[in-house]
Amino acid sequence: MTRPSSAGRFAPSPSADLHIGNLRTAVLAWLFARSTNRRFLMRVDDLDDRTYTDIANRQLADLAAIGVTWDGPTEWQTHHPQRYDDVVDGLAARGLLYECYCSRKDIQQAPRAPHAPQGAYPGTCRDLTEAERTARRGASGRPPALRLRTDVVTYPVRDLLHGEYTGTVDDFVVRRGDGVAAYNLAVVVDDAEQGVDQVVRGDDLLASSPRQAYLATLLGHREPTYAHVALVLNAEGDRLAKRDGAITLAEIGVPHALEQIAASLGWQAASVDEMLTQFDPAALPREPWVYRAGA
Repeated sequence: MTRPSSAGRFAPSPSADLHIGNLRTAVLAWLFARSTNRRFLMRVDDLDDRTYTDIANRQLADLAAIGVTWDGPTEWQTHHPQRYDDVVDGLAARGLLYECYCSRKDIQQAPRAPHAPQGAYPGTCRDLTEAERTARRGASGRPPALRLRTDVVTYPVRDLLHGEYTGTVDDFVVRRGDGVAAYNLAVVVDDAEQGVDQVVRGDDLLASSPRQAYLATLLGHREPTYAHVALVLNAEGDRLAKRDGAITLAEIGVPHALEQIAASLGWQAASVDEMLTQFDPAALPREPWVYRAGA
């Protein structure tokens, strides 16, 4: 199948209105794409928030208001369930999936190998016999999730801002017990389908990139170029939240938001087009931007 030309993207989840940190990351994703002559795509990652269409529409309106433009129509993950099901079926046919009946509590309390990363799946359901699987199915009382049977423990990725990063790759979930594709699968499948070969997002997601890059190669896709940008924090050093006040575009206003974003990157600019003329990835700040409302 012919793939579309290379692209970058921004893919917000419609859980809440975008705050200044989200807007800053979107601007940076746009700058990376436009400065490398890539298309820029918009995707609403709404598998977990499928009922919040009104929030998603406000997010898109805010992005357009600050000058972030995108090519083609916005994609919505919930419009493509068959896309994910086909990939899951293909992995299952290759013997790469297994049923998992563990709850979060089960995983937290399970014994794990020495030095195993906190939160990594301990492999409880990986090698169950058919009798054990039947027993766990009956005991759990819920449909199983499907996990990927990986053959690595860690996987390296190359990041434009962080250099080489090696992170954990456990047997992660690809389809949840409710039948919905898990984030780590959906984002890989969508990026490949849309021709996204440049992923720019907050550095809180750096740890998930080895799982996603590993899955991409397993599916025969090229790993994207990653750039995980520094987060925006509040005065206490925590990630921004609604309680911090005056952090959405409606509260800040377009001119001031653009001024603040530019200043946080060391520029003076009144538009994203002006920022593009000054954009140099090598000069981007590596430390978080501490945001103070009203500053």
